[in-house]
Amino acid sequence: MTKATVAIALAALLPTAALAQTSTTARKPAAHRSTTASSTAAKRTGATTAAANPADNPPGVPPIVGTPKPLYALRYVDTVIGAGELSQPQKYYSVRYTGWLTNGTKFDSSDDHPGKEPITFAYGGHRVIPGWDTGFEGMRVGGKRRLYIPYQLAYGEQGRPPVIPAKADLIFDLELVAQSDAPPPAPTSPAANPSQPAAPPTDPTKPADPVKPTTPPTDPTKPTSTSPAPSSNPTSSQSTPTPPK
Repeated sequence: MTKATVAIALAALLPTAALAQTSTTARKPAAHRSTTASSTAAKRTGATTAAANPADNPPGVPPIVGTPKPLYALRYVDTVIGAGELSQPQKYYSVRYTGWLTNGTKFDSSDDHPGKEPITFAYGGHRVIPGWDTGFEGMRVGGKRRLYIPYQLAYGEQGRPPVIPAKADLIFDLELVAQSDAPPPAPTSPAANPSQPAAPPTDPTKPADPVKPTTPPTDPTKPTSTSPAPSSNPTSSQSTPTPPK
């Protein structure tokens, strides 16, 4: 075979090889475009390939495919593990606390109240913000916990101006001091005790005059002056403090 014959034969094979190479290269982008189109369609329709979780599809409930996403969550860190009994629902909790906004501003604390006494509330009784009604789960008496409360479980979208801004997430340091089946008794004093009625006010620099017995009126058109009667309302001389809401 001469050199001219070989050159002619090679020239005849080159278009076929080039065509095969072009076809192979052209098919790769087509497959890539197909995959991208499928992913885009899945995103638009919300479809997912995640396997159904049996815990999210109990018997009797139509099964779905997908992973649930939390809307908001109550987070906490136990800073001190208490040595007392485990917290129980439907009890009265006595709690010391300090609350901050997320910018570090302290807005309330039981240490700032008169006497620095803890507050008492019925746990789960909807007398406090929802984050407090669920935030003591798993605590023990004597324990301390930091709660991170989203605004949805605090004072909501409106807040409580001017102290709590709108949509304010809150941080609380809590100490579970005690729990009981009944609220603690209200503080009493001799003036609030019905068995010891309050005496009428006197000038401490002068001795009190003896109380004269009351006599029946002789003339119905003229009032008879009498001595002050003891108060029958045990709370008239002293208000009973109530836990803040």
